[in-house]
Amino acid sequence: MRYIFFTIVFISLISSTMRTYAHGGVVYEEDQCVLKLAFLEAHFTGFQISDANRKEFCEDLPKAAETLFVIEYLHDYLSEMLVEFRIIRDVAGFGVYADMDDIRSLGDLSQVTEFLLPFANYPDGIVLAKHTFGDSGDYIGVVRAKSVEADIAPYEAAFYFRVGGRSYWQPLAFIVLLVALHISYKFGIGTLGSKRMPIRKQELSKKSFRIMTF
Repeated sequence: MRYIFFTIVFISLISSTMRTYAHGGVVYEEDQCVLKLAFLEAHFTGFQISDANRKEFCEDLPKAAETLFVIEYLHDYLSEMLVEFRIIRDVAGFGVYADMDDIRSLGDLSQVTEFLLPFANYPDGIVLAKHTFGDSGDYIGVVRAKSVEADIAPYEAAFYFRVGGRSYWQPLAFIVLLVALHISYKFGIGTLGSKRMPIRKQELSKKSFRIMTF
């Protein structure tokens, strides 16, 4: 019974962690994808044009096809800034842990750029970017926001996503953790507990015998 309860709690914690974690600068919060550029935030959504159901995608896209990306500002300050949206091919294999340090290490991004929406101001707070992916594979989205006037470093975010199939690292990690939990319980609390029970019964029997003979 304790094992079942502990397993349920463990699964709940892992599921919660997976829901709040996404890829890099995009996180899943309250059933929405949120793009984080330091303290600035925006809703981030992808739609595949050929999908009749107009299903929203936060990270991985099911197929290489025409895709519409929508960035909707959650901070008015972004409406006063210049924003750039770039998609690069993950040629270095940074994967889900890709961040801006990885992007900078690539140097000139022109050779690995799949799509580029140049810096522009969006006073209405919505950025629309349409691109047709020709190949399945791993990609990294890079969003940069900079002030129109002040000469300060831009706010940046990078996030990994896959086109043409889902990444299975999360389910695999979940299975591995669940197996580890079972093994640790069986050879830890479970096994030790089952070994201690007979000893405890033996001690109680001896005490009972002493009381009776006294």
